[in-house]
Amino acid sequence: MKLSRIALAGGVAASTVLLIAGPAAAHVSVQPVGEAAKGGYATLNFKVPNERDQASTVKLEVNFPADHPLSSVTPQAVPGWDIKIDKSKLDKPLEVHGKKITEAVSKVTWTADDGEIAPGYFQQFPVSVGALPEDADQLVFKAIQTYDNKEVVRWIEEPTEGGEEPDSPAPVLKLSAASDDHHGGGAADDAKEGDDHKAADTAASTKETHAAASSSSSDTTARTLGIIGIVIGVAGVAFGVLAGRRRSA
Repeated sequence: MKLSRIALAGGVAASTVLLIAGPAAAHVSVQPVGEAAKGGYATLNFKVPNERDQASTVKLEVNFPADHPLSSVTPQAVPGWDIKIDKSKLDKPLEVHGKKITEAVSKVTWTADDGEIAPGYFQQFPVSVGALPEDADQLVFKAIQTYDNKEVVRWIEEPTEGGEEPDSPAPVLKLSAASDDHHGGGAADDAKEGDDHKAADTAASTKETHAAASSSSSDTTARTLGIIGIVIGVAGVAFGVLAGRRRSA
């Protein structure tokens, strides 16, 4: 009877572990590294989990929003993955740093070459983007995930505010309020300028100190030479007097 109770308890525990360890709901998502401010530049990580137990992810396609085209899209190299960038013509050219941009990236595709996302793992695909729109609160990136068994999962359903999350939600990037410096370097530039002023002041102070030390050293040397000259002169006079006396004798 005691052994039966122990076996039953063990079975219940094992079932609990299996339930906890079961696959959790996960989907392709996008997160900024730091802040994604309106009008600024940011590095985004597209996080791709593998949701299958018997297949590996071998391809990811990310479509960039056509209603808010980005003038700059630069993916970071990911070991084991080939990268393809597709561009499309813009109906309305973008004005960036005084130049007209007539085309923008419409899709980035990562295809496994010597790599894959195996069951139980995830992979991040970093992309530097900008300038982020100033007239939007979020950007939607529709993604397509392909497994090595030819299964395709389309993460393209746009979530609605206040509604339930769809079964296959598209990655959504929330944008924060615009900062004074869209490149995020204002504070750093001010600090650098302050450091430059401090460095200049320190250099000037050091120069003055060296000049004073040099002047003091020169004065000391001159005084020493003067004293030596006086001693030599007195010695010469004394020698001359003694020599004259010897001749007189």
